[in-house]
Amino acid sequence: MPATLRPLDAEHFPAWLSRSRADYAQELVALGQTSEDAYRQADETMAHSFPSGAPTQDHAVFDVVDDAGAAVGHLWIGPDRSDDADAWWVRDIAIDADKRGRGPGRRAMLLGLLGEEYARARGAHTLGLSVAGFNTGARGLDESLGYETTSVKMRKKRD
Repeated sequence: MPATLRPLDAEHFPAWLSRSRADYAQELVALGQTSEDAYRQADETMAHSFPSGAPTQDHAVFDVVDDAGAAVGHLWIGPDRSDDADAWWVRDIAIDADKRGRGPGRRAMLLGLLGEEYARARGAHTLGLSVAGFNTGARGLDESLGYETTSVKMRKKRD
């Protein structure tokens, strides 16, 4: 399925922000955080990235659009929260569940080159991403596109 990127329309931003916050919190819960801690972290992340609750020049959110013009997911890039001003991140990429495995995720990541240009124009020299260990499909896709593992975080639960 062909795909392109389109800047997220400002009128759709509040719904995207709410959905993205909830999705992030659910991922943190799946990684072992309590629901309370996960939602607090998601709230802090969104407030830091979008302090006025609206898009900023430092964070770009795109719809991933299929060949019929329908949004089938999104791509969000922004600066890393570390002290490295040259580092930017693919903050989130999501493709609708019924469209996965048909190519728009790969295409969105390739289209992320537009995101790389956006970040580069703002001083970025690297573009990283974080992927949950359980998301083997995304990990394989990212590795096939040249992303390298830079750290691994592991945990063992006790009964």
